[in-house]
Amino acid sequence: MSTSDPLPAGLPVWPAPAKLNLFLHIVGRRADGYHELQTVFQLLEFGDRLAFEPTGDGEIHRVTAVEGVSEADDLVVKAARLLRDSAGVRRGVRIHLDKRLPMGGGLGGGSSDAATTLVALNQLWEAGLERDELMALGLRLGADVPVFVNARNAWAEGVGERLEAIVLPEAWYLVVAPGVHVSTPKLFSDPELTRDCPAITIRDFLGGAGQNVFEPLVKKKYPPVAAAMKWLDQFAEAKLTGTGGCVFGAFASEREARDALRRLPGEFEGFVSRGSPAANGP
Repeated sequence: MSTSDPLPAGLPVWPAPAKLNLFLHIVGRRADGYHELQTVFQLLEFGDRLAFEPTGDGEIHRVTAVEGVSEADDLVVKAARLLRDSAGVRRGVRIHLDKRLPMGGGLGGGSSDAATTLVALNQLWEAGLERDELMALGLRLGADVPVFVNARNAWAEGVGERLEAIVLPEAWYLVVAPGVHVSTPKLFSDPELTRDCPAITIRDFLGGAGQNVFEPLVKKKYPPVAAAMKWLDQFAEAKLTGTGGCVFGAFASEREARDALRRLPGEFEGFVSRGSPAANGP
């Protein structure tokens, strides 16, 4: 599913893992308009990959072109600039990106790329920030960034920034990309969205509770997502990750997941990955 040029030889490769939301509830709305969420982040072993060339000129550049995302708007560039300015670093960097995750798919690719940029440059620039400081910087970039900086599966509340480590059953996942870019802001403003889910506990979730409140809306507004879920349901319970549009199913073994992947219809793309507590290092 890669859409970019290979990373340059000789540079360490830093993984930026994908995530799945194993469930996603909205339990209320704050006075500032943000929604209060409950979710579980499952990190995957598959994701984007980055490489960094530190420079001494203080300039930050993304070398790899990303369709539809200007360099100035890219979260990796914003993350690098935020770290440089916050830590008082005078060095620069050239950022190479192997973009393997679809944008707008609910897999957290942009947030993960930003988190890996913070972690990598903190080390390469010798900025000296602690992980909790990097997580605080990440929250300024997006609600999902801290979980990737923390690099652990997590139970999340608030806007997704209050994290608690969670041990999840080992599983292999087949992720299917229907080829649609879902607009998250439009979904959050949709009057049909359920915003009053009863709060649940980790024990409730591990006992089988939890659903994705965005799934009915996304299936209704994006027919390819509904079609992908119908196909995947033949092999495993199909679920929507985040606000979509990617869907996934859990399997007990890699063989079962890859057997299903081999049957994937031509109009979809997909990949198989093991769930992982992961860590974003070279």
